[in-house]
Amino acid sequence: MTRWLVDPGGDIPDSTRRTLLRSLYSTLPIFAGGVLNTIAVSAVVAARMQTPAAYLWVAMEVILAALRLPALYFGRKAVMEGRRGPTDFYITLAVMWAASVGYGTFMCVISGDWVAAALACLSAAAMVGGICFRNFGAPRLVAVMIALSLGPCAVAAVLSGQPILLLVMFQIPFYLVSMSSAAFQLNRLLVRTMRAEMINDHHARHDPLTGLLNRNGLSRWAEESAARPEAGLAVLYLDLDWFKTINDTLGHKAGDAVLVAVGKRLQEIGGNNVRVARIGGDEFVLVAEDIGRDGAEQLKERISQAIAGHAYLVAGQNVHVGASIGVALSDDHDGTLSELLEVADMALHRAKMRNRAASPTLGRGDEGGASGRARLKVAHARPN
Repeated sequence: MTRWLVDPGGDIPDSTRRTLLRSLYSTLPIFAGGVLNTIAVSAVVAARMQTPAAYLWVAMEVILAALRLPALYFGRKAVMEGRRGPTDFYITLAVMWAASVGYGTFMCVISGDWVAAALACLSAAAMVGGICFRNFGAPRLVAVMIALSLGPCAVAAVLSGQPILLLVMFQIPFYLVSMSSAAFQLNRLLVRTMRAEMINDHHARHDPLTGLLNRNGLSRWAEESAARPEAGLAVLYLDLDWFKTINDTLGHKAGDAVLVAVGKRLQEIGGNNVRVARIGGDEFVLVAEDIGRDGAEQLKERISQAIAGHAYLVAGQNVHVGASIGVALSDDHDGTLSELLEVADMALHRAKMRNRAASPTLGRGDEGGASGRARLKVAHARPN
């Protein structure tokens, strides 16, 4: 039942659903104001009417408040820590609270005490705004809570014996529909806004051609994951050899196709434990955690073989590229991810300079030194 109540409906990403669910634990001042208001109103009504039904309302409000407050506290704490909170219990208590407010309004109206009835109904109507604002992430929950808190007024109006109160039978359903509709509209507006923010954030973090992380996305990943060089970080900085030849002879569309294919190969090699980014032109970066020196050397070799060892089909022609790779290990250099990128970049440039000095027919060259190592594998772009 609670899952249906908090489901916003529609085709919504899981991340958006989680954000909407977390919003139910927000706006603590509104929650506190609503709880204090209903307890105060029920206490005043009980002091005025002095009936068992009125005393029962006070008891219900106090017990529910005593249960809802810790549920809210621990739920907020769990959400902040990324854990599963007592959401089912919390939602159930919210529904029971709305039913308690409805009980109070029903009891006051059928009692014939119009001062108490006016106070209870005014309080219930005032709560609707807070219900909508606090629970816009779950519009179904809003509709149910409004129906439970104000719906009994319509029933009590019929049982009161006052013909003038029959107008309430038309007012309450209209109010319920309009406020519920407002909650659904607010929810849809919020979902559209969140979708736009997700799209913009994705574009800000990812390369539009390959779909890989860009430089900004790589930096933000490092910040969000709290990646630390002391955790055995390996940074592999590479660019493609003879890529310019493809652009010059076959055109930029062909070059783009090669970049996309290389990006896919790098993702396949890295798997889920390696972050792959295209940081500009034909330059790519791979960041691996807890890989060690031997693991980084093996990864570098696999990348070199995967890129240079297979042809790329572009416009019906097979073309080949090679990869120059510079490697930086956090075991050799203290510093941030950006500093390791600089070290790997310098290793890459030394590898390329060494390769230019060598004959292209050699096919490969090695870059040594503590800052990083690179292996070069060259193949001219050649149409078949």
